[in-house]
Amino acid sequence: MRISALAMLLAIVACAGPSPRFDREARELGFVREDIGGAGFTHAVYRAPRTATESRLHVYLEGDGTPWINGRHAAVDPTPRSPVALRLMARDPRATLLLGRPCYHGRYADPGCGPSLWTDARYSEAVVASMAGALEAARPPGSRLTLIGHSGGGTLAMLLAERVAGVDAVVTIAGNLDLAAWTRRHDYQTLSASLDPSARAPLPLHVRQLHFAGERDREVPPQLLSAAVRRQPGARFEVRQQFDHACCWLRDWPALLALVAALPQSAPSRAPYLPPITRGEPYAPPL
Repeated sequence: MRISALAMLLAIVACAGPSPRFDREARELGFVREDIGGAGFTHAVYRAPRTATESRLHVYLEGDGTPWINGRHAAVDPTPRSPVALRLMARDPRATLLLGRPCYHGRYADPGCGPSLWTDARYSEAVVASMAGALEAARPPGSRLTLIGHSGGGTLAMLLAERVAGVDAVVTIAGNLDLAAWTRRHDYQTLSASLDPSARAPLPLHVRQLHFAGERDREVPPQLLSAAVRRQPGARFEVRQQFDHACCWLRDWPALLALVAALPQSAPSRAPYLPPITRGEPYAPPL
């Protein structure tokens, strides 16, 4: 009886859960999905159905989605229900792809998958290593990579930049870059099995960094992000007025991409911490 109930639950999730909704929105935005093997896991990769000829590839990384239901029970399918990074990618004219995490996008029943990989081990060595392997397989040979991550995708962008050849720029949007401080602030369960960017050596200076924070973000407040960015010499930090964790990145993404394109092509050999810049007009929601 218990096995039958579990099978029924998995069938319901497979038909009506966040993974098929994510796939449907990706198709509506003009992207196609393929599944690519990493180091131990299979990953969903979304990209436009055109042959990219650019030497620069923008790699998008989604946030954590829904690891927990009501903060108490691990979700069956943690795939994001409101895919910020996917929607940002749809407004990017460059060659792009979105790299999915292990066990996300309908692959929660794959061998090796379990709630730990989207709860306390969501940024573990196993997750990062497999994503790095999948990215190497998915990228065009010789391409230069800009990693763009929203929320927990920013965490993964920092961790992937350490080990994927060709990464020379990292952009985070409301990125969670100090896991220990973040869990303390919200009184969340510690991510004991995860890698914490704030506890690792700064990225090499050749990896240019631009970190965006929302002035009204309560999930990853600018003050929390500022302390983490301060550990990264030469990183640019921008606080956007009236923005929060989700609003209004999509609206202003073309303008923010122009700031990404304006990053210097190389960092100085000794780069100081750059203080934050606050920009943006007060946001007025449409009537």
